[in-house]
Amino acid sequence: MLHSVFGVDCGTSNIKIYNSSTKEILDEKNIIAIKNKRELFAFGDEAYDMYEKAPKNIALSYPVKFGVIADIKNMVALTISFLNRSAGKKGNVNNSDFYMAVPYDITEVEKRAFYDLIKSTKLKSKKICVVDKPVADAIGVGVDVNKARGILVANIGADTTEISVLSLGGIVLSKLIKFGGNRFEDIIINDVKKQYNLIIGIKTAENIKKELGSATPGLNKTITVVGRHVVTGLPAECTVSSDLVYESMIESIRTIIDSIKIILERTPPELASDIIDTGVFITGGSSNIRNLGELITRETDLKVNICENPSQSVARGLKEIIENPEYRDLAYSPKDKSYC
Repeated sequence: MLHSVFGVDCGTSNIKIYNSSTKEILDEKNIIAIKNKRELFAFGDEAYDMYEKAPKNIALSYPVKFGVIADIKNMVALTISFLNRSAGKKGNVNNSDFYMAVPYDITEVEKRAFYDLIKSTKLKSKKICVVDKPVADAIGVGVDVNKARGILVANIGADTTEISVLSLGGIVLSKLIKFGGNRFEDIIINDVKKQYNLIIGIKTAENIKKELGSATPGLNKTITVVGRHVVTGLPAECTVSSDLVYESMIESIRTIIDSIKIILERTPPELASDIIDTGVFITGGSSNIRNLGELITRETDLKVNICENPSQSVARGLKEIIENPEYRDLAYSPKDKSYC
């Protein structure tokens, strides 16, 4: 290809952009910092470093909520900035093709917003296509989605979990629940406050989740965290145990597993027999929770496949769709539903 092609996965927490010219995937926090209500001050990982630390004149926000674009103005500014960063100093974003990954189980208006996002940037795009995220996800974990074979993929993201059954390049069943890794952090914040009278921030809760989070009991680890004491209002520290974190997270984890069971109950018998052979593919950033696969196997009697770097599986799938002609007709234009 003489011109660049970009594959864009706008996640709630992170944005992933594949650039066909550099063959690299940019992966940064999907957050923007606006100074004095109008000036782009920082974006991406740099803006995330300021989160919960910035003065009042610097507003930080995530433009994507529950998998859909909630703030088009800030998302346009972010998209231009990220695309230019992905292209590099010698790259050119204009006259490029764009492949946008979109959740399947959302409204047509919400899907069209991803298409309009590129149009709103006023970039001279040659072609704008969308790809259903579960399809890109499955391709990204190394599955041939064009075969007449049932595939079950569960993407556990920041704000959402999307569970889908695929066959012959299409989606047979899909369920999007507004529930993901951010819910774990909110519950940890509440439970630490109740147990230790300590108010902690989202970043601290995320670190606790990564260090102590487990889908099964018995990790027997602790971590010391710092926050603000509820009574005195002064900085204080406490030691959080893995048992507390397990009790905080297990109910939410079981909600995800119950949703997988619901999809399995609705799956046609022939596809269900394929899923018994291939197992469940777990992707998304929150699939890294310890022993999650073990618990899902125990609850469903199915093998669980967790790929390396599961948070980038959709971006890797977009890469394959862009580069492999066999997958080209899996992308389409939401404008007229024609294949790309």
